[in-house]
Amino acid sequence: MNRRVFAVALSLAFGLAFAPRLAFAESHLAQAIMHTKQAIEHGKMGHADVLVTHAEQALQHAEAAEKEKANPHTKQGITHLEKAIETGKEKKAEAATKHAEEALTHLEQAEK
Repeated sequence: MNRRVFAVALSLAFGLAFAPRLAFAESHLAQAIMHTKQAIEHGKMGHADVLVTHAEQALQHAEAAEKEKANPHTKQGITHLEKAIETGKEKKAEAATKHAEEALTHLEQAEK
């Protein structure tokens, strides 16, 4: 009986150690899309600084996705995210939002 309990406990501990990586792992492209949507949302509210924060996070994930699997849509998304960041840093929320929306279009195409 003690061996069974020990074996079950050991199995559960082992499973829990690796489950978060497997269960909660999302693709970099999905993360890039999520952060781009958040950037757009804040850009529409005029929050250029928050747009930049999310666009930078989206850019990191988009670049990682591009390294995993090259795609012309991902490259275009990266280009527009960079422009959104640059424009957002200039406090031009409306223009930055347009670039983020264009990035989102390309990232969603890359996901298909």
